[in-house]
Amino acid sequence: MTRVRLSVTERREELLRAAVEQIEARGVVAVRIADVASALGVSNALVLYHFSTKEKLVAAAFTYAAEDDLAQLRKLLGRRTTALRRLRAAVRWYAPTGQAKGWRLWIEGWAAALREPALREVTRDLDRQWKAALTEVIAEGVAAGEFACPDPTGTALRLTALLDGLAVQLTSYEGGVPRARAQEWVDEAVARELGLSREALTT
Repeated sequence: MTRVRLSVTERREELLRAAVEQIEARGVVAVRIADVASALGVSNALVLYHFSTKEKLVAAAFTYAAEDDLAQLRKLLGRRTTALRRLRAAVRWYAPTGQAKGWRLWIEGWAAALREPALREVTRDLDRQWKAALTEVIAEGVAAGEFACPDPTGTALRLTALLDGLAVQLTSYEGGVPRARAQEWVDEAVARELGLSREALTT
């Protein structure tokens, strides 16, 4: 079967998508250049032409996944509606009980980042951007009189810490925490941090 000739940009994106899938399936440590090449039916040399080492491929794959997540976050927070509705939509999407994909990928990334400086910078940058986006919408809600929150930055940090921790519990220890209970904890934390009632989150 003849493969369609792709541009450099298209080929890199194809390789990155395959790398993300292979990392999710095999883990950062176990995944090989050969796994990515085999998944696409291309040579190892082609993968190495675009990404000279496995470490560079893995870091680029996480960057690719991060950009996708951040684009969705910006879309949710950019809606023309109240700060509460935007924040609620973002938190419910990002939470491990929501529609965000790839929690296994990010847990793998956090673990590998302890030993890989390039990957550590990718995960740190995503974390920084996510907290900054939440801080901004919380501050907008405070300015509009929607929230009673004296420290938007601290609130964003505590909420993301809760969501990340629940993601580990739900992804790594299936059945340990019921998903409905985890969602209740998230709603309770958001309401408490913003000085709102639980009912305000659903109206």
